[in-house]
Amino acid sequence: MINFRYHVVSLAAVFLALAIGLVVGTAAANGPLAENLNDQVNKITDEKQQLRDDLDQSRAELKKNSDFATEVAPMLLSGKLAGRNVLLVKIEGSDKDIDTAADGIATTLQTAGAKVTGTVTIKEKFTSASSDNLLDLAESSAPPAISGALPNQGNGQETSAALLAAVLVADKPGTPQVDGTRMVLSAYEQDGYIGLDGDLKTPADAVIVIAGAPASGKDAKERNAVALTTVTRFALALSNDMVVAGLSANGLVSSVRDDASIAKSVSTVDNAVTAYGQVAAVLALVERLGGKTGHYGIGSGATSLLPKTASVTSGS
Repeated sequence: MINFRYHVVSLAAVFLALAIGLVVGTAAANGPLAENLNDQVNKITDEKQQLRDDLDQSRAELKKNSDFATEVAPMLLSGKLAGRNVLLVKIEGSDKDIDTAADGIATTLQTAGAKVTGTVTIKEKFTSASSDNLLDLAESSAPPAISGALPNQGNGQETSAALLAAVLVADKPGTPQVDGTRMVLSAYEQDGYIGLDGDLKTPADAVIVIAGAPASGKDAKERNAVALTTVTRFALALSNDMVVAGLSANGLVSSVRDDASIAKSVSTVDNAVTAYGQVAAVLALVERLGGKTGHYGIGSGATSLLPKTASVTSGS
């Protein structure tokens, strides 16, 4: 009769045989497996190094392209905007690169001979604010010479955008500043709706709007619509002598390009964070002041990277 001790010894023998088999099998396969694994690791390491080299080369080429655009800017733009007063309007977004784009465009405008009258930042609070609050502010701060000409539609954002445009820009160079301009700007700045930089003592006869990332969140659609309304009101005050320069083709740039009533009279650039885009924005303004409209950059709706060299009569 087979007893319990026999079963124990049998099971022990089976497990010992399995253990010996695993050891022997592992030893036999260890060489090829290790070599194969080592080959794969070396291959991945080589591919990683190649990708790093490609990235470094791309960055170097991008830097050279940026340097090239910066160096040729004086040849393309020198004197093109002599006598012109240009206002920069920043539509605040979540992208910090908007400041880089604004600084680059300001420098390029000066290269073209323009005077930058200042920078007005339309803050997020403006695009998301209660329409009633902005309407009350517009009605209380508008100078008598302007109040009667403001839109009477009960829309605080539109009325405020029209008021800001009325005191900041003029459709003819040399137009004197409206009395009460400083009071209007101070009222909106103190309430946190706008930011101001520069003396802003001379009405601008051209505008470049610099758009950050599009609004996001539950009220994104409404806020993006306010940004487009702001562009429309400044364009009306300027007889459309303006360019919208975005960090990408998303958001405000695409809104302008998709709106047939604006796209034919307001030029756009979709890569304003690059040196090429900053040169394109100023060239587009030169072209716009000469009566032509275009859409430039690398995104959807752009017809070319840069406009053709354009000329325009200097302001007086």
